[in-house]
Parts: sequence; C-alpha cells; structure tokens
Amino acid sequence: MEIVEKKLGKRQIAYITYKGSYEEIPTLMGEVVGFIMAKGLQIMGSPFGVYFNSPHEVPVEELMYELAMPFAGEAEEEGRVKIKTTQEQLVLSTVYKGPYSECGTAIGALVEYAEENGYEIIGPPMETYISDPNETPESELETEMCFPVMKK
Repeated sequence: MEIVEKKLGKRQIAYITYKGSYEEIPTLMGEVVGFIMAKGLQIMGSPFGVYFNSPHEVPVEELMYELAMPFAGEAEEEGRVKIKTTQEQLVLSTVYKGPYSECGTAIGALVEYAEENGYEIIGPPMETYISDPNETPESELETEMCFPVMKK
C-alpha cells in the first residue's frame, strides 16, 4: 500500500452533517448531488466523507459524519445541505481498492505510517470515493483514504 504526503487545496463544498447509520450514505450523497445539479453548479471533484468517530467506538445510531461534494458557483444553503470553504491542508493519503466495509485496513496503515515517520494526525479521516458504486463491482471500488497531518 503506497502512502504519500500531499496538499489538498482550498475548495468550496456542499455537505450534510449526519448522525446515524452508514447505510444512509447513498441517500445523503444523492441529496448533496441533487442540490448541486438543481442549482446549476459545477462539480469540481469526487464526493467524500469525513468521519468523526468509528463504529468500533460508538453504537451505529451515534456515528457522526459529513458527506460532501466540491463545487464551483454561487448558491445559498438549503435544508440539510450546507456550504463552506475548506482550507488547504497537508494529508497522508493512500488509495484502497475493495469494498467500503474493509477500508479500515487503510486507515490503520495511515496511522502506523504517521507514527513511524514523524507526523501528527490533526483531524478525522476522510474518504474520497473515486469509483461509482453503481457502476463498479465492490471488489474493484477505489477509495482514497486521508488524514490531515503536520510534521512533528
């Protein structure tokens, strides 16, 4: 598993913050994409999620996460869909190939790499969904896993 340090640029995102089961992710992502399409905005990258806790730490109904899509254009927040601009950040990144349910191995590898190479993890993990699960077999799904970091 190749791990790289890279910078994620500043970007404007439409997002929903949610508390509950990961089974809601497709519905929530559809809501964010539907908002962008309805407003005539331009999608500027792949959808992603930021995960504030883990199913290993809390019950399913307590899971907290944010689903987002970068976009260009002007729009006002509407309903559950909020808008913000993320700042540039340094991350450790790796691309995981396989089912979403097994991405935890990549998270563990990133944490281990950070510890062994003088990085401090300064934020929650982020998953960028490179492949479309509606068009890609589960075993072929590609997900970029990142942690925001700073050098110690």
